[in-house]
Amino acid sequence: MEKIILFDGVCNLCNFGVQFVIKRDPKKQFKFASIQSEIGEKLMIKHYGKVELDSFVYIEGKNSYKKSTAALKVCKHLRGAWKLLFILLIIPTPIRDFFYGKIAKNRYKMFGKKDSCMLPSPELKERFLS
Repeated sequence: MEKIILFDGVCNLCNFGVQFVIKRDPKKQFKFASIQSEIGEKLMIKHYGKVELDSFVYIEGKNSYKKSTAALKVCKHLRGAWKLLFILLIIPTPIRDFFYGKIAKNRYKMFGKKDSCMLPSPELKERFLS
């Protein structure tokens, strides 16, 4: 089953998150696309009807998840103790997404922003959709 992560390609926090997942995904299960890319926009529209830059999106087969649910579902597949964070799904979505939204709204102020989307290194290029 294909596992795709959509992220804000100019957000430093989001780019850190992608690097974090890559380092903890030795099976190379995840593929990545920035929401600003053509494929990212198409996937966002297909799953949500619009493009939302303030949301982390995880697509697993025909299912898609946003915000805190997406992040926790990804954690389930990571190497190490990170998979234990999956249990936080027991917290109601509105509560989790309230805190997610606070960080998402202020992510550029807190972590900075790039002028353009990250370009993957040659060894990571196969993991990024284009």
